[in-house]
Formats: sequence, C-alpha cells, structure tokens
Amino acid sequence: MTSADPENSENPLPDLPVLYSFRRCPYAMRARLALRQAGVSVEIREILLRDKPAALRAASPKATVPVLLLPNGQVLEQSLDIMCWALAQADPAAWLSAAPWADNQALIALNDGVFKRLLDIYKYPQRQAAADGVSGTAIAAAARDAAVLQVLAPWDVALRRQAYLLGPRCSVADMAVLPFVRQFAAVDAAWFEAAPLPSLRAWLQQLMGEPLFTAVMEKLPVWQSTSL
Repeated sequence: MTSADPENSENPLPDLPVLYSFRRCPYAMRARLALRQAGVSVEIREILLRDKPAALRAASPKATVPVLLLPNGQVLEQSLDIMCWALAQADPAAWLSAAPWADNQALIALNDGVFKRLLDIYKYPQRQAAADGVSGTAIAAAARDAAVLQVLAPWDVALRRQAYLLGPRCSVADMAVLPFVRQFAAVDAAWFEAAPLPSLRAWLQQLMGEPLFTAVMEKLPVWQSTSL
C-alpha cells in the first residue's frame, strides 16, 4: 500500500477511484468482482500489459495490475487488499462474513501459491520443457494432474456437500479463486469437461453465469492518457 504524490502532474488525484486493469488477468478479475459487488463507482482503465502507461508506473512502481488509486491518494497494489477495501464499503451478500476469515485466507493462499504455480506450468509448459529437455505435453499433463490431486479434487469433494467452497454461502474465497479455476478449465476445455470434477464444474458454471461475472468481463477500450 502506497500513496500517490499530489504534486505529481503525471498522476493527479482522481475524483473517483481508478482501477488499472487487464480484462483477462485473474488478479484484476477478482478486484473488479469485489468492486462491482460493493457498488463502488470506479473508473476502470484497461491497459495493455506489453505497453504499460506512465500513469500506472507513477501510481505503482510494481506496474502490474490491478492497482487501485483512491481519491485521497492511497494506492492499493494487491488484489486482495482491493477486494477487502471494496467490501468494507458495502458487502451486500456478506462475502467477508460467510466463512471464518482464517479459512478464507488459507484457501486463497493455496490458490495463489501451489495452484497458481501449477496452473502457470500447465498453461506454458514450453518454458519448463526448454530448460529440462522434457516434452511439453508431458510437463503439462503432470502439472494438470498435480493441480487436480492437490487442489481441485479436494475442492470438488467439499462442493459435493455444500454449495460453496467454505460452506452454504458464497465467500470472498470463492470469488478470489474463481478466475484461476476459469483459467485452468480453459486450457483444455474438452479435458476439463470430462474430468471427474462434476461439483467443481457446476460451481464454476454457476458463478460464471451470474450477471456479476458477465458485467466485469465486459470488453473495454484500451485507456489512453489525455495528457499525451
């Protein structure tokens, strides 16, 4: 968490919160989901990751999305901080209190750690294949199977007995991991459809079919700074 410099003409304080985002980034997706759910009016600046604007770099030296710039100069640089800030403004479906916070943290940590690493290998096996001299297909299959064994199969078991990952109500953890499970399913859609994960598939289809998700996935034009 940082603060913007009000004297910096390249990064003047906005009237509304400004979210630097990239439509397909799962971290940005989770931030947009919480902001939309909370009903926070926000200016979304869609960027290209290969051509990051100077205003983003001025707001946050890490220059990765999402970044939320608040009208008071506060800058939130982590997706979970953005989710929590948004839901502190309004939490109409009680995502934050649907399950113990420690349980939310543990599930999100598993997603952002073990699962994200395996997902990256599954999506881009050629990166490791070049280093290890092993078939990309074999590497992808191994990462996929490890992700199922260590993360997705236990989640499927949980979803057989309850509607959401941590209980009968949707929690912040469900929405935080949703974009990552979506990415996993899309790597090989035919494989995922046939995988022994029926409850996880139903959970994913339900959440992706809701108006909230549809709204945050609307395509926006790439933001261009008016100062240029």
